[in-house]
Amino acid sequence: MTQILNIGPEKAFQKIRQFCAYQERNHHEVKDKLYGYGLYKEQIETLISQLIEENFLNEERYAIAFAGGRFRIKDWGKVKIKYEMKKNQISDYCIKKALLTIKPEEYRQKLQKLFEAKLKTVRAEKNIYNKKRKLQNYLLQKGYESSLINELLQEL
Repeated sequence: MTQILNIGPEKAFQKIRQFCAYQERNHHEVKDKLYGYGLYKEQIETLISQLIEENFLNEERYAIAFAGGRFRIKDWGKVKIKYEMKKNQISDYCIKKALLTIKPEEYRQKLQKLFEAKLKTVRAEKNIYNKKRKLQNYLLQKGYESSLINELLQEL
């Protein structure tokens, strides 16, 4: 169990600015951190307003960075990215804007690359239906749309 200390709004603001400057953060994450400092709701709302005014906190910028990072580094599809952003309480507007930053040709190339890599691991599978099911489950788990996956499976 973590101990909650009330460090005061001034000290908390210094710490939370560093926290936000280190990497992009979302509002929910920052609120949780401030509650951990023992602050009250009114104090937290004031500090969040200040962070937004000083451009330390920007939900749209966070969403774009999140979507791009999860796509490029973790190979996630748009379905999984959207789900995770909703879980992080990102607005629908920011989610749509962030997903639009993923270029369609890069998206298809990434899906094709994942498909081919997984295909190599299921080569030993003799039953074509089991092979397709394994490929489909893997790509769905990665967060890609079933319509795009089915197009690739048709070519098999």
